[in-house]
Amino acid sequence: MNENPVIAAVTGLTVEVDGRALVDRVSLRIRPGTVTALVGASGSGKTTTGLALLGEFPAGARVTGEVAVHGTRIGYVPQHPAAVLNPARRTGSLLRDIARQQVRDLPRSQRRAAARQRVDEALADAQLDGTDEVLSRYPHQLSGGQQQRVVLAQALLLGARVIVADEPTTGQDALTKRRIVDQLAAVAGRGIAVLLLSHDLDVVRELADEVLVMRGGRVVEQGPAHRILDAPTHPWTRELLVEPRTLPYADPERTGAELLTISGLTARHRNGGARVPVLSVDGLSLRSGECLAVVGRSGSGKTTLARCLAGLHRDHTGQVLLDGKALPRSLRDRSREQLAAVQYVFQDARAAFDEHRPVLDQVARTAVRLHGAERQEAAAEARRVLTDLGLDDGLVLRLPGRLSGGELQRAALARALLARPRVLVCDEITSGLDPVTRRSLLDLLALLVRRQDGPAVVLITHDLDTAAPATRVAVLDGGEVVEEGPREQILNAPRHPFTVSLLGASTRWGAAVRP
Repeated sequence: MNENPVIAAVTGLTVEVDGRALVDRVSLRIRPGTVTALVGASGSGKTTTGLALLGEFPAGARVTGEVAVHGTRIGYVPQHPAAVLNPARRTGSLLRDIARQQVRDLPRSQRRAAARQRVDEALADAQLDGTDEVLSRYPHQLSGGQQQRVVLAQALLLGARVIVADEPTTGQDALTKRRIVDQLAAVAGRGIAVLLLSHDLDVVRELADEVLVMRGGRVVEQGPAHRILDAPTHPWTRELLVEPRTLPYADPERTGAELLTISGLTARHRNGGARVPVLSVDGLSLRSGECLAVVGRSGSGKTTLARCLAGLHRDHTGQVLLDGKALPRSLRDRSREQLAAVQYVFQDARAAFDEHRPVLDQVARTAVRLHGAERQEAAAEARRVLTDLGLDDGLVLRLPGRLSGGELQRAALARALLARPRVLVCDEITSGLDPVTRRSLLDLLALLVRRQDGPAVVLITHDLDTAAPATRVAVLDGGEVVEEGPREQILNAPRHPFTVSLLGASTRWGAAVRP
């Protein structure tokens, strides 16, 4: 590996904002055909280091050290892909514009076909299915996983020789994650270097040649992947590598009456002038005191289902019942009590906050708006909840841009809890978090559900570790529930072929998940 020339390097990089070091004297070398992984908790400096290769730094940052890129193009796949996709343009036009620039030297009669071929190859390399349908959609009509793979296709289409992949498997189910791992390995096999920023240690173990462990902006341990992952020497590395716990989110014996019921639900997305069915669910229910995990591949309809429950996707027929009474399809038509009763926590917490207002103010606003609390009272309640989630005044008085993804996700959960919901819909809330933060958040969720006055939870997840402790599991495929039942039965003795394949693709669980 060390015989390969260095094509990009970071030497002694320090990035400070308002006197706080986001990155502190970080150095790394990137060589063709290798995968270098940066691992660590949210806020450890991984993304700041990765963006440095593109010459991008936070506003007002003081930067010292050196970043050198030796005559090569850098591609970037961000953790939140919607941020780099033009919401006003269809996916196909975005990709074809890139491809047309690359075929300008061909005769005019050959350009259209050559551009389309390049787009098709890039989409195939990014493991994106349903090419024609995806190309006809706008970014907001794609799942988070589909958006991520479109951005990966853009990077490959641009001919990058170094790809900075920021949590590329975030939000991906086990089958898709398997394909992304294979693809990144193939990318490296073609001589393209990959800088992998990831909290998914299973992915790092399969892909990485070298690992740098970051904490508080510093590299605390660095070396060959097999040595770091199999025989770590630093206490923080050992904590990251702790196996996930599977404590139950709820006590099945405490499960009460039906709280939320889905009856004859068919949801549609607009595709051009047509309304295309993307989800068909009938007879799915949530009882008080339980956690229902909804699992499936990216694009299977999980988020559309969650948004229907919360009144965020109104283009559907059928009913969502709360205590036997129909909820209006749009949140705009729901009463204050109905809004408070069903709360939604978004996968992309950063996009869910106003970047110009302090986090505390936005969290407290929920108690003012939904319960009529005075501002002072609401702020005090918000502080209590945020502190319980590990966010002190030093963090919550900042603007959202000054918090890490994991910190913002906890703030988003706090905002939903201030509504005192009866149903909490959590859409992939752990997918962007490191193992330590994820364990902490799931432990908190378990405590909430098990409280006498705690909310029932609909947990949208692609991750079987996250789904394993749920009371019940529903498996979505192609917009339909193909299997549903107690988690022990679904995860230990699945009946549907898709569930079997989903479990079998999991690196950790293999063919079945233990309760």
